[in-house]
Amino acid sequence: MEFHLWLSLVVVCLLGALSPGPSLALVIKNTIAGGAKQGYATAISHGLGVAIYAAACIAGLGLLIVNLPVLFSILQYGGAAFLVYLGVKALLASKRVVKDEAIDQNLEVNGWRDGFLIAFLNPKLAIFFIALFSQFIDANASIEQKIIMTSTVGLIDATWYCLVTFALTRGNIITTLKNNSHIVDKVTGAVLITLAARVVLQ
Repeated sequence: MEFHLWLSLVVVCLLGALSPGPSLALVIKNTIAGGAKQGYATAISHGLGVAIYAAACIAGLGLLIVNLPVLFSILQYGGAAFLVYLGVKALLASKRVVKDEAIDQNLEVNGWRDGFLIAFLNPKLAIFFIALFSQFIDANASIEQKIIMTSTVGLIDATWYCLVTFALTRGNIITTLKNNSHIVDKVTGAVLITLAARVVLQ
């Protein structure tokens, strides 16, 4: 794959990752609730989910998802239901006051599950990657080129959310956020439920 094409792919993927949405809200929520460990788990598993979608699109499965309305709807509404679940959970969460670092280990947070599912249950990623890869890949693309593209997509996504987690856990930021977790949870819950409603009503 030519370097200038790869660089163009990187720029597009960066812009996509930087766009605020439910994934960013989830990374912030899990980092506040479960500390850096759960924040990084959410980031890495989200990148894995995105990479799997990218690989599926390169393999042709993305077209299958897009062309089968029933399958697309199952994934779409499943994703909306998961957002509602996370949103309600956030709204019902009680205030957490930080007294020591041990509170970072919140057993109710499952970053590996949450990050992967919020990516996997988003069939719009299939549409995005079909449109994106049509500009960078052809029928004669080698397996190496396909691996590079898939890896690039997943690594950029995971790296961005790892940077978000890193920034949140520096200095007193995480402590301040945790001591105001009742506000953060309510805002995050409202955002996730609103996004779910938009999926259902569109």
